[in-house]
Amino acid sequence: MSRRVSPGIRLVMWTGFLFLYVPILSMIVFSFNESKLVTVWGGFSTKWYGELLRDRQMLAGAWLSLQIAFVTACGATVLGTLAAFALVRHGRFRGRTLFSGMVSAPLVMPEVITGLSLLLLFVALAPLPFMPATRGFATIVIAHMTLTLAYVTVIVQSRLATFDISLEEAAMDLGARPLTVFRTITLPLIAPALASGWLLAFTLSLDDLVIASFTAGPSTNTLPMMIFSKVRLGVTPEINALATIMVSVVAVFVVVAGVLLARQERMRLRDSQAAARG
Repeated sequence: MSRRVSPGIRLVMWTGFLFLYVPILSMIVFSFNESKLVTVWGGFSTKWYGELLRDRQMLAGAWLSLQIAFVTACGATVLGTLAAFALVRHGRFRGRTLFSGMVSAPLVMPEVITGLSLLLLFVALAPLPFMPATRGFATIVIAHMTLTLAYVTVIVQSRLATFDISLEEAAMDLGARPLTVFRTITLPLIAPALASGWLLAFTLSLDDLVIASFTAGPSTNTLPMMIFSKVRLGVTPEINALATIMVSVVAVFVVVAGVLLARQERMRLRDSQAAARG
């Protein structure tokens, strides 16, 4: 049965929405501002999008950040999934408490401490083989994976904790090999958690400024680092245009993900109803 929402709760809800989204809408509106002053409306214009497309330095920073975020998300998803399986499926093994604490430490560790410790680690290990000799793309990816795999582990671990293991056991009783069971049973059922972990890792890596500032080399500038350096000299409509594009891309991904998840849920309910009728 539906319950009516009290006016007080509605007021708090809409106040929260306005607090979160009005600044974003204002930024989008002023990205089409003719004036160079971001707080003074000078008429509608798209020239700042043209200026952004001609800014090779900004585009190079955006492309570098996207590459780092993609590699980080893929690596963190793999490592986080393995860690989640170890914590959920292997019970009480020696060192489990230490392992769980080390996996969860980046969730509560200040980013300044994480960035500084990783910087000292990279400097100390630079002479060793198979280690990055200079700070740059590789060091940023390693640092971001250290941060984001903890989030992936928590998401996948929560999904595995409620996973019906009898489905895997039934498949193995019917003669399926463990790898086949994982590919056809386990992986599709935990796919939403993997997708959520990947997207969260991608977003955290793309948004990170503090850790990237510590682990980046002098010739490596990610998009957040470039935006921060420009904002200190004053916000320009070009930054608003870049942020508007990023918001639009994220909104498209969110809508597509929502549609896919809703379709998957409808298919699951339809299969469940068909199984119940059968």
